[in-house]
Amino acid sequence: MIKVIYGAKGTGKTKMMIDAANEAVQVAKGHLIFLTDTKRYMYDLEREVRFIDVSEYNIAGEAALCGFVKGVIAGNHDNEYIYIDGIARIAGKSVQEMAEFFYMLEKVATANNLVVTVSVSAAKEELPDFVTKYL
Repeated sequence: MIKVIYGAKGTGKTKMMIDAANEAVQVAKGHLIFLTDTKRYMYDLEREVRFIDVSEYNIAGEAALCGFVKGVIAGNHDNEYIYIDGIARIAGKSVQEMAEFFYMLEKVATANNLVVTVSVSAAKEELPDFVTKYL
């Protein structure tokens, strides 16, 4: 399952994702993973949430982000929740150009029984159809 949190920059999307991850700790039986491109929120998450600052891995582009997400998932077979904060920013693309990423994410989430939450900096009317189906 994929969930999308959207809104303009500064509307609290990251805070919503952090709160969701911290709440999921109470019910999760598997691993929780939080991907972002800054260490800023590291201490806001419960220690059970695996925090990964992707800026340390020089991810360049959508294909690299796809590969990175698959690699993180492959590292453990009991992953349950994945949070990706700022996918377009990490991939270096606009969300309108990320159809392949969302297609891959849906396949991986379904195949591995994952709940994947992503944040997108855009107004609802700016979101492409391949994203709005996850709202």
